[in-house]
Amino acid sequence: MEVKSCCGKADGERPASVSDLQEEGKNAINSPMSPALADVHPEDTQLEENEERTMIDPTSKEDPKFKELVKVLLDWINDVLVEERIIVKQLEEDLYDGQVLQKLLEKLAGCKLNVAEVTQSEIGQKQKLQTVLEAVHDLLRPRGWALRWSVDSIHGKNLVAILHLLVSLAMHFRAPIRLPEHVTVQVVVVRKREGLLHSSHISEELTTTTEMMMGRFERDAFDTLFDHAPDKLSVVKKSLITFVNKHLNKLNLEVTELETQFADGVYLVLLMGLLEDYFVPLHNFYLTPESFDQKVHNVSFAFELMLDGGLKKPKARPEDVVNLDLKSTLRVLYNLFTKYKNVE
Repeated sequence: MEVKSCCGKADGERPASVSDLQEEGKNAINSPMSPALADVHPEDTQLEENEERTMIDPTSKEDPKFKELVKVLLDWINDVLVEERIIVKQLEEDLYDGQVLQKLLEKLAGCKLNVAEVTQSEIGQKQKLQTVLEAVHDLLRPRGWALRWSVDSIHGKNLVAILHLLVSLAMHFRAPIRLPEHVTVQVVVVRKREGLLHSSHISEELTTTTEMMMGRFERDAFDTLFDHAPDKLSVVKKSLITFVNKHLNKLNLEVTELETQFADGVYLVLLMGLLEDYFVPLHNFYLTPESFDQKVHNVSFAFELMLDGGLKKPKARPEDVVNLDLKSTLRVLYNLFTKYKNVE
């Protein structure tokens, strides 16, 4: 059987044109007995009865937006892991065994996972992957995110599952990258029934809009301020700095930089205690947070205190504040200012 490479051509052949790839895609839909046209590796045809495999149609792999998504994620991973001297060149080949995913999560979350450093056996790899993915799920589940991957799909080098995982991690940790919008791929599903291979196509959405992915809210006065009246921004910042220092000075604390000094959540928690006139027990938050998650915990806890105080839910995500997003921090502080500006 002719083996196709990832760019839709057999070794030694001329590169397939776009029309060739489109023709292959059409044939794969019309002919249930020809999954090999859809970039199938030899092992993908060795299925048990009723077993199925999925793979990306070659036409989708040639899409510029798909290529951009893969490149952006590759560059991001390599930037995060530069100190580990890890270089990822191909997502499905370098991430399937859990080794790189472990290092990536540890670096992003500032944690240490209890797993074997290097394991060669398939059982060992899957055990490591299980531990890593459980840690990922613990981060994402409370936020209600759909988990569109599994140990078997990642270990099986399912690129769609790996991309879903990486996009979710990039969004959760507010990665300093811009994901291309509306990336959708055609996925070929190959099933074995009564000894014969059958294929079908489904569309899989990998990214939506930046606003939806990053949790943006409707536009408000701060959007207008940033876009059309940046000269007034310094006035707003000065007013808020005066407001917060009026209260934080009681604890001999002072703020000069709004975006950085509230990023770990400590001042937000202390400020809420001062405004509502109560002592916040130290075991409820991290006084000297070190990891991203600890900082997010602090900001989330401060948001809970705001809700308890009768304030509306802040129009920002805790992750935005932790990642030094000035507009998000200003929204939170202005919310406090409007309620407590007359509090002595």
